[in-house]
Amino acid sequence: MSSFLNPTRRGFLAGTAAFGASSMLGVRFASAAVDWKRFAGTTLEVNLVKSPRSEILLKYLSEFEELTGIKVNAEATPEQQQRQKTTIELSSGKPSFDVVHMSYHVQKRQFEKGGWLADIGGFLKDPSLTDPSLVETDFAEAGLTFAKDPDGVLRSLPFSVDYWIIYWNKTLFEKKGLAYPTTFEELASAAEALTDPSSNTYGFVARGLKNANTPVWTSLLLGYGSSPLGPDGKLRTTSQEAIDAAKLYQKLMTKTAPPGVSGFNWAEAQSAFLQGKIGMWLDGVGFAPPIENPEKSRVVGQVGYGIMPKGPKAQAAGTFGDGLGVVAASQKKEAGYLFCQWAISHEMGARLLQAGAGVPFRQSVLEDAKVREGVKMPGAWLDAVVGSGKISQLALPVIIPVTEFRDVYGVGLTNMIGGADPETELKAATAQFEPVLAKSEG
Repeated sequence: MSSFLNPTRRGFLAGTAAFGASSMLGVRFASAAVDWKRFAGTTLEVNLVKSPRSEILLKYLSEFEELTGIKVNAEATPEQQQRQKTTIELSSGKPSFDVVHMSYHVQKRQFEKGGWLADIGGFLKDPSLTDPSLVETDFAEAGLTFAKDPDGVLRSLPFSVDYWIIYWNKTLFEKKGLAYPTTFEELASAAEALTDPSSNTYGFVARGLKNANTPVWTSLLLGYGSSPLGPDGKLRTTSQEAIDAAKLYQKLMTKTAPPGVSGFNWAEAQSAFLQGKIGMWLDGVGFAPPIENPEKSRVVGQVGYGIMPKGPKAQAAGTFGDGLGVVAASQKKEAGYLFCQWAISHEMGARLLQAGAGVPFRQSVLEDAKVREGVKMPGAWLDAVVGSGKISQLALPVIIPVTEFRDVYGVGLTNMIGGADPETELKAATAQFEPVLAKSEG
């Protein structure tokens, strides 16, 4: 990594007159009007989702503590447990944390309805609290849409956007004389050609575990020119497009995926791919770092990173995102905001991108030539990021009961892996979920 992103520890000490020449990060923070030491001595409790993105925050957490004098107790737990914990605690009105890491595509409406996040719009406009480089216009449009409530109030800071791509094993493809698929039809054919149970080799892997598996199906659905929810707010989950997407999911997961895939979340799918016996893995760009780590991967240098192939009617990259918000019940809102600001800063966003752990919502990071030069991941990964951005579409409906949506349809999808009829399962799931959706809207 270049010296642009390797500040000395003293470079982070705000208020110090002399800085190392290479400490550009420290200079940026210290030269601003922000009084980073204003809340020195404060202790913040931060609730994070365990992922490559939170690992970047934890890795450099001591730098924030030096910069501000704020002590941070950060907990990172797997997403399913984190979502349950945050819902229970926030509903109680007495959460144990001041800052929360949220998945927009799952928790946005729920958090808004509960009034669980503080209004930080005023903080953003306060020069004593906000670095001048942090402005709304630097965020991608999708990020601001996620971060603001229906009244346009800023409730969080956009952290990372996650496009879904295809990780593919070039060595296995070459052995079969195959090229990277450009269509869904080619994807299915390649997956079948690569599958050889006798050698424990399989052509495709993705999430099969209920709830976690729903975005796989909805990402495929985008390729059929549709989405789970229409502009009229009505479910389109029993349409022919939805059924065809489910049939493709079933085909890939039953004929070309490894045994036990119905119990796979992203971690299990990633682990299988790292062993070198999987042809393709569909999931987010932020899960890439271990692939190029020789201590964890058997496929270093053998992996291609491809944008989602074209479906019968469209080419679309399923898009998800997460952010950081200050809890409305917190008594340390300004200090919590400083943490959020640091976490999504230009420098931390650059680290996120350069490590291949995620893609920041801030356009200034993606457009920075020095940052791009320092990207550790292969050029194909960055190409997949840029290419996916051009065809990005939200893969999950932005509704309050999105967790229930994932649960209900996830059960149906898991049943399909077990051999159940896709059309029958989708009709049953839709009948079960329609009243849930109607109640939430009412």
